[in-house]
Amino acid sequence: MVTKTTQPVEVSLPSDTEVRIARSFNAPRNLVWRAHTEPELVKRWMLGPPGWSMPVCEIDLRTGGTYLWRWRSDATGQMFGFHGDYREVDTPAKIVHAEYYDPGDLGGPMDTSKPAIIDTRFSEKDGVTSLVMVMEFSSKEIRDAAASTGMTDGMEQGYARLDEMLSRSEERRVGK
Repeated sequence: MVTKTTQPVEVSLPSDTEVRIARSFNAPRNLVWRAHTEPELVKRWMLGPPGWSMPVCEIDLRTGGTYLWRWRSDATGQMFGFHGDYREVDTPAKIVHAEYYDPGDLGGPMDTSKPAIIDTRFSEKDGVTSLVMVMEFSSKEIRDAAASTGMTDGMEQGYARLDEMLSRSEERRVGK
């Protein structure tokens, strides 16, 4: 039995253009890193609310590499996604990437001239990994629009799935 030491995602707004996300996982950093960077693992947990799948998850994890993530509603088939490039990769401690939103079938604005810059850090103490993500948007209006989508609720639902995935003994063996 795994002792739960994680807390729900903590969200703060450190500036007019930033959203800060903090979350801990009861697992070693190398396993949490892999879960965030290997497509076959990402597709298992980064799903948001029930009823969504991630049919596209392409990751070229290197400075200058690119990624493409697309989600699909199981009920309607509508899709949306994100794409961008990696600005900095320091395995297994830090990822900085540019993130462009693609509204796909859901509609909504798409300004590809100004990506959000996402800085994610992973640290470990006593087998518990802390993740801190700072999302820097190009304006307060864009930050507020992103925050109003319920993105942090969807993130927590995904992180809860990740907690479950990380707690399974077979997943821990894979991570060693």
